[in-house]
Amino acid sequence: MQGEFFARPLTPDLWADFEVVMGPQGACYGCWCTYFRMSAAERKEASAAEKKAFMQARVERQPPPGVIGYIDGEPFGWVQVGPRADVPNWNSPRTVSRPLNEADANDPQVWAVSCFMMTNRRRGQGLSHALLGAAVDFARQSGARLVEACPMERAKQSKSVSLFVGPVNIFAAAGFEEVAQRKAGRPLMRLVLGAAA
Repeated sequence: MQGEFFARPLTPDLWADFEVVMGPQGACYGCWCTYFRMSAAERKEASAAEKKAFMQARVERQPPPGVIGYIDGEPFGWVQVGPRADVPNWNSPRTVSRPLNEADANDPQVWAVSCFMMTNRRRGQGLSHALLGAAVDFARQSGARLVEACPMERAKQSKSVSLFVGPVNIFAAAGFEEVAQRKAGRPLMRLVLGAAA
């Protein structure tokens, strides 16, 4: 890893840093990390500017919806991490990320790492491991007992935008274990942080 890494929860005062990571187009064709937050119909109707405003309104509320990663003070990465209930489309019965137990969808101690994004020049440098570590630390500090993810086993290249869900290898390296696989190459993985309170 090049430079000094640190991460911070995304609070309203860091919105400009989030914009840097998302880029002028809002990453992933103007998504602004709303894919798991808005229904398919809502996303289809919303412009990139409306998706940006939707996400900015979410950042204004507590708790922070994820963490921003920095190298030498420069924002470069984003991980969306929070309770499953905060990303409703991640829980849809038709998705590969749906919970093993329906109650997990509304359990404030069951969290999801649902999206990764990095600036172009920082992709392919192994920084996903540091970002995931920061996301897990944030979940632990916020009282999560389980953190789940539904990453991708393969992409055509390490810099592929399709890896917005994260690659399997970084989750495995962080101690996540496969608990289900509803589609080839997209395992539901889980890290146990502690017992229920």
